[in-house]
Amino acid sequence: MNTENGINVLSLFDGISVAQLALKQLNIPINNYYASEIDKNPIKVTQHHFPGTIQLGDVRSIDTSELLPIDLMVFGSPCQDLSSLRKNRSGLAGEKSSLFYEALRILQEVKPKYYLMENVGSMSKRDRKIISDLLGVEPIQINSSLVGPALRNRLYWTNIPNVSIPTDNKIILQKSVENGWVDKRKANAILTKNVPYTRNGLIRYLTRSIGQVVFLDKDFCYESKERKLELIEDMNDEEVKKLFRPFTISELENMQTLPYGYVSSILKPTPGRKSIGNSFTLDSVKHILSHADFNTTMDE
Repeated sequence: MNTENGINVLSLFDGISVAQLALKQLNIPINNYYASEIDKNPIKVTQHHFPGTIQLGDVRSIDTSELLPIDLMVFGSPCQDLSSLRKNRSGLAGEKSSLFYEALRILQEVKPKYYLMENVGSMSKRDRKIISDLLGVEPIQINSSLVGPALRNRLYWTNIPNVSIPTDNKIILQKSVENGWVDKRKANAILTKNVPYTRNGLIRYLTRSIGQVVFLDKDFCYESKERKLELIEDMNDEEVKKLFRPFTISELENMQTLPYGYVSSILKPTPGRKSIGNSFTLDSVKHILSHADFNTTMDE
């Protein structure tokens, strides 16, 4: 690799710039990193770690004629309208997830050597087929639980050749919390907003398997779900709070295989949780990008 030059990267819906972090950890030099993001909080994280990032703003206003030739384009268009967590999901026709078509426009205009798109594995078969047909490739399905302690089923569309499924590193959730006990081998999918730190929040976690909690009482942790619900039936919020706590932001960083302090040292818990929940899983993206060969592009 010619390290005197670097690749030009365009990252849409860049968030906290996990793709840029992955490239850095892979020792792939970057010449220009263009990022499209509109949320000030993840931008704050990105600019702290990578002050040279060129922020382009809203994806809908990007003029690709102003960009240098792009070697890698990364995007994970909003999943809100695609996820099965939405009762009445509108799919690619939805207000947010329809931004995929803006990403497609840009992809067709910049014609990068490589591209990588990520989105939720729970999308409908119809939306999955539409995306696959438009991109001309079938997705690779990777659950982040293979590389870290959290469940996160994702689809990755890419033209990077020979991408394999990562080897299961068998990291369990209990080894990943700072203190306390957990009743799952792997964490539930990380959400941008956790269950409330209340009795009803714990009931929601137990009955719907949503959000993250760490138990402060070991005996209570290892009770069955039915027994836990029975024990807290007559408790108030303050009593229940003695039994569990939410995950810390540092623990959520660990769930996404991010470096300690990558977000937690910059953002407060609420915007930090949202930024982490919207981010890529670092080690999943790093695994995929490790198969890319930029030699030809960089030496031209």
